[in-house]
Parts: sequence; C-alpha cells; structure tokens
Amino acid sequence: MRRIALAVVGLSFAVMAMAEDKPLDCDNAMTTLDINQCVAVQLESAQTELSQYVEASVNHHADDPELVTAIEHSQQAWEAYATAHCDAVHAQWRDGSIRGVMALTCKTQLTQQRTHTVWASFLTYMDSTTPVLPEPNRLVK
Repeated sequence: MRRIALAVVGLSFAVMAMAEDKPLDCDNAMTTLDINQCVAVQLESAQTELSQYVEASVNHHADDPELVTAIEHSQQAWEAYATAHCDAVHAQWRDGSIRGVMALTCKTQLTQQRTHTVWASFLTYMDSTTPVLPEPNRLVK
C-alpha cells in the first residue's frame, strides 16, 4: 500500500513537471487544473486593471481628501462583499470539481463590474470631456 501511495505521488510530480515545460493554452484547456489556471489568469488581469482604475481615481481626486477617503473605504467594502459573495458561490458548488471555476469566475465578473463602476463614478465627466482612462472592457460573461 505504501508503495502505491509513493508511486502515485511520484507520478503526480512527474505530471506537474511536464505541465511546467509546456505553456498553458487557455483556448484549448481541457483538464480541471488547466481550466482553473486559465480562469485564475483572467482574474489576475481583472484585478490588475481594477487596481489601475482605483489608483487613477485616487490620484485624479487627490485635491479632495474626503473623496479620496470615501473611494478607499468603498473599495475596502467592495472587496469584503466580493469575497463573501464568491465564497458563497464556492460553497454552493462545494461538492463538484467546478467549484473553483465558479468562484474564480464570480470574482472576475464582480471585479470587472467594479472597474466599470469606478471608471463611471470617478474617472468620467458629465460633459464630452475625454475620461481620465478609457472605458474598461468586460470580458467574462
């Protein structure tokens, strides 16, 4: 029994090592691990974009410390909400291998929505003045 366990562990490390040698092809991801990694890459990209838009909002309104504080507090509250909501989505799917994809997709969608909200609220003008940053794209559906 111990030999079987060691063989399985060894095989797992061999498969992981082979996976590290080839680049991740998200257009043709087939395994749960690959799909989770691809969705995680999308989330990371969305989070990077959100950080840029929040930072630009803070910098754009630096002359109004009360507004900057309000933006920062709203971002912290949003982060808590997004985490709690997507944790609930993960719990809903806890018995399936899809739980990771569902939770990551949830967080990506909320992050993209938040980025658009930050842009619309703090980086645009009421007239035809060009926005501080371009309108963010929403990729995940």
